[in-house]
Amino acid sequence: MEIKNLKKAAERIKKAVKNKEKIILYGDADLDGVSSVIILKETIKNLGGEVSAIHFPDRERERYGINKEAINYLKNKVPALLIALDCGIGNFEEIKLAKKLGFEVIIIDHHEILEKLPEASVIVDPKQNGDKYHFKEFAAAGIVFKLSQLLLGKKLSGSLRSNFLELTALATISDMMPAVKENKIFIDQGLKSLEKTFRPGLKIFWQINSIKNYGSLRQIVQRIISTLNASDADEGHLNESYLLLTETCEEKAKRLAINLLEKSYQRQLRIREITAQVEERILEKPKELIVFEGDPSWALILAGPVASRICNRYKKPVFLFKKGESESSGAVRMPQGLDGVKAMISCKSLLETYGGHPPAAGFRIKNKNLEKFKKCLIKHFSSN
Repeated sequence: MEIKNLKKAAERIKKAVKNKEKIILYGDADLDGVSSVIILKETIKNLGGEVSAIHFPDRERERYGINKEAINYLKNKVPALLIALDCGIGNFEEIKLAKKLGFEVIIIDHHEILEKLPEASVIVDPKQNGDKYHFKEFAAAGIVFKLSQLLLGKKLSGSLRSNFLELTALATISDMMPAVKENKIFIDQGLKSLEKTFRPGLKIFWQINSIKNYGSLRQIVQRIISTLNASDADEGHLNESYLLLTETCEEKAKRLAINLLEKSYQRQLRIREITAQVEERILEKPKELIVFEGDPSWALILAGPVASRICNRYKKPVFLFKKGESESSGAVRMPQGLDGVKAMISCKSLLETYGGHPPAAGFRIKNKNLEKFKKCLIKHFSSN
């Protein structure tokens, strides 16, 4: 038994390759999204096909997931098959717009299903109704790896399989998916291969002293992941980690890796600064049931890491956001046993978009609704 609609997605992609249709890959901007895009792009190439365009959202300007600005930016590519990777399951209006403009949409996601499904041609998400596959907790890259197995069959050589498993392992660890069942196989085999990788963008990390001497394999892997997650989309909407992981020249890969290491260092400093600012605010209202804070100076890309630190320390539901002129976007982190997605579903009329996983999610909201949202959340957690 396969994940629901996985075979259907494979057949549609094969048809697009055979008919030389335009294929666009739209990935979320984190390491799971980047890895998913690379695996599928290289799979399509091995099928003899070509990807017409790749798009990663700028997390500061375009926010997370699929957004209307990106769809309008890509509209000169229609007609085309638009494949959303590690995003899309909560983008109802955006998918509707894409269809209206002439895109056919496939969604491959692993986030929680909200109250309905988007109007995509094919939806692959193990958490949707009617999916009877025995395991649900994949990273998006894990699902895409299984898709590559279906697409390539016997063409998936041992070396290519190892290559894809390296990325799948990094994505699974990065997205904090449980290291059990198939995920454990992905991680064990992927990390074993990673130490002798042929991919220049990963191989280079084993040649940088501050990485290779960092400690155990798992410690080194966490350092690689934090470095790769420090990236964002460039002006051409290609993510810096994507550029590093697809670079074939070792000298160029080294320059890209060193640049990302410096970014990662600066990012860690800024995370500490914002964490300290949030903690100062918590001290002013220690009895509040939740942590609900925002600021125009906080980068959206850092909201998640800061929220994780605050949640781990204070064991409270955390909602941190970058406050824009009229809208705010933020990250949600939950202590064990609480569900951030359910909390937002109870307040959905106040939100523009929301979604994710029970312990880690995100949202976008009009500023005029911020106080109402906070009160709604307090009410929800008071009774749950």
